[in-house]
Amino acid sequence: MEVAVLAEKADVTEEVVRLKSHLSQFLSLIDGEGSVGRKLEFLVQEMNREVHTIDAKNRDSTVTGHVLEIKGELEKIREQVQNVE
Repeated sequence: MEVAVLAEKADVTEEVVRLKSHLSQFLSLIDGEGSVGRKLEFLVQEMNREVHTIDAKNRDSTVTGHVLEIKGELEKIREQVQNVE
């Protein structure tokens, strides 16, 4: 029973699905027109939140390496998005 509970707590499927959704929305906004700066900032914040949760649930050092790369890239994106109206 404990193993099942631990496995459920370590499952990141939901976070990955939401991360993909946020990324899709982000790309759609970039391709669109109008004032999108705040929306992009919000989506980057949400992507950071999902990545942070994946990292918190993770027990694999390989995944941790990928998470750190993603966090670095999201930080770069966040800095760029701040210049978008």
